[in-house]
Amino acid sequence: MNYAIEIAEELGLGHKQVEKTVELLEGGATVPFIARYRKEATGSLDEVQITAIRDKLLQLKELDKRRQTVLQSIAEQGKLTEELEKQIMAIKVLSELEDLYLPYKPKRKTRASIAISKGLEPLAKKIFEQKNFNLLQEAKLYVSEEKQVANEDEALSGARDIIAEWINEDAQARGRMRNFLNRTAILSSDIGKNVDETEAQKFQSWFHWSEKMAKAPSHRILAMLRGENEGFLKVKIEPEVEDDALTLLERIFVKDTNEVSHQVKTALKDSYKRLLLPSMETEFRNLLKEKADIDAIRIFSENLRQLLLASPLGQKNVLAIDPGFRTGCKLVCLDKQGQLLHNETIYPFSSVRDERDAINKLEYLVESFKIEAIAIGNGTAGRETEEMVKKAHFKGNVIAVMVNESGASVYSASDVARQEFPNYDITVRGAVSIGRRLMDPLAELVKIDPKSIGVGQYQHDVNQNKLGESLGDTVVSCVNNVGVELNTASKELLSYVSGIGPVLAQKIVEHRNKNGAFKSRFDLMKVSRFGEKAFEQSAGFLRINISENPLDKSAVHPERYDLVEKMAKKAGCVVDDLMRQKELRSKINIKEFVSEDCGLPTLEDILKELDKPGRDPRTKFEFFEFSKDVFTINDLREGMILPGIITNITAFGAFVDVGVHQDGLVHISHLANKFVSDPNEVVKLHQKVKVKVISVDIERKRIAFSMKEVQ
Repeated sequence: MNYAIEIAEELGLGHKQVEKTVELLEGGATVPFIARYRKEATGSLDEVQITAIRDKLLQLKELDKRRQTVLQSIAEQGKLTEELEKQIMAIKVLSELEDLYLPYKPKRKTRASIAISKGLEPLAKKIFEQKNFNLLQEAKLYVSEEKQVANEDEALSGARDIIAEWINEDAQARGRMRNFLNRTAILSSDIGKNVDETEAQKFQSWFHWSEKMAKAPSHRILAMLRGENEGFLKVKIEPEVEDDALTLLERIFVKDTNEVSHQVKTALKDSYKRLLLPSMETEFRNLLKEKADIDAIRIFSENLRQLLLASPLGQKNVLAIDPGFRTGCKLVCLDKQGQLLHNETIYPFSSVRDERDAINKLEYLVESFKIEAIAIGNGTAGRETEEMVKKAHFKGNVIAVMVNESGASVYSASDVARQEFPNYDITVRGAVSIGRRLMDPLAELVKIDPKSIGVGQYQHDVNQNKLGESLGDTVVSCVNNVGVELNTASKELLSYVSGIGPVLAQKIVEHRNKNGAFKSRFDLMKVSRFGEKAFEQSAGFLRINISENPLDKSAVHPERYDLVEKMAKKAGCVVDDLMRQKELRSKINIKEFVSEDCGLPTLEDILKELDKPGRDPRTKFEFFEFSKDVFTINDLREGMILPGIITNITAFGAFVDVGVHQDGLVHISHLANKFVSDPNEVVKLHQKVKVKVISVDIERKRIAFSMKEVQ
């Protein structure tokens, strides 16, 4: 089935753009590959647009799959008419499809099905028509000892149960009620029955809360639902004015004011309270949860992107310290490639003499291993360790940097770490991870499940499959945006390269270990199970700095090497000269090289790469220091202005580390001197900022900051 027209209309894109993108996706192309190397086909769509097309395509396929199931089910019941089939085929929203299917859906025993088994459906039909007739006389006809209908009241009650189910299953009524609730419903929460207020203290804000459902922000929805899941809150969704909901239904179903219509009205109220409202509440709960999940996942993914693309220090000899008071500080020395050269433990906090010994050891190691930078984990004893390091006297220019160690313990206990360092304990592995994070955050953080990095909002409350997919997309996007050095990359990093995955990544590492470094991108074809498709998708994102072909160090895809050779020939030089000399590149008129499959967007990308081959898109590393006057939350005073680093961004504000082992919140209303709807408008993860302390709650370990008039 061709979905391109529908996707193009919904996303506001050109039909041809979408059609070509769908074709590429269906052919096994990845999002980064399409965005980077198939611009002519897609009309230069970016990764966000291509991902939206991919997701909408999957959504439409799922809808079609459900549509076929519904058609088959109704057909098997012998109730599928030509008109009904047309209606089902025309539906574009899953909830509408489910509404239409509801009357035909196989049911468990209901009050209506019991009444039908007692032969009361004809009576229900007659009442539903609402023509004037003698109710009791008609109901008397259905009294039957055999059918277990004892009297007229039981007959009428059973008929009302049937009518109530018809009303609940009416697609028009459900559609109108859905629209009505979408406009007017109130989301409320209160403390649950028999709940101890002291135990539920963290949800105190939601004990007596209500607001328009349509305006409830995602973080508040997730907070309420978490409180309910933990048994402390009761959350409800209901119309602001119940009579308005009943009036809406009466306009559809109540046709007269006679005695028969009164039966319909009674059935309608029962249907609303017992069936329709609970059904709608469940549906809206799911929709609210889904919307809140989308917002929370978007924020998490954006935070993760910023974290992965944080400035790398680069290839330096690094001494990394995993601080600790009682257990000491674990030291590791790493070479420029992040390989472990030495490890030991120092105990600087036991006595003045121990501190002096620790400083002497640091000075010795820095000199011995030609250390250029010291990475200090920002956990327990981090600031104290930083102060100790500052007392040392190093011969060269050695910088000391606090490194966010979130997730380092997860890595150190992982299979990946055990395979990498089978003969070392978790403390050594953790210190290595801290050092490598300073050198290249992206290369190290891909070894950790993104959920463990600690930059999410209600991450354990959202749909875990969707969260995993979104975070996976983000990691893939970042890795391919930066590019990967084929001869030094870990299998974890390689597995995120377009077209590779875990199996091929392992094969590449095995081939590299057995045969030595790759000399050319084309050597990839010698790797077991590495076929042409994998080469097409991955080659442009892999770099080989020792290759004789300078293009192997760039993002120019091998499929364009011949084209670059032609450009060099036209300029009267070789490719290496073309890349090194701007005046030679300026002679090239790229319009001369336009062809059917290679247009100006690709040619412009090639020229940019020839200008700065393999350029790292990440910003340059900036040195940062916390205030020398604060070490713990007890040192904070209202009015203090302190340097800090943004550690997490949520829908309601940003968290800042000022070096006191407890991040503080800059509420969204205190982020800037103007109205801010999204914190990402004004701050980014790992951004260096200045904050003003506006309140400190030592007992609850809560700090409030402001960035207004401080930056």
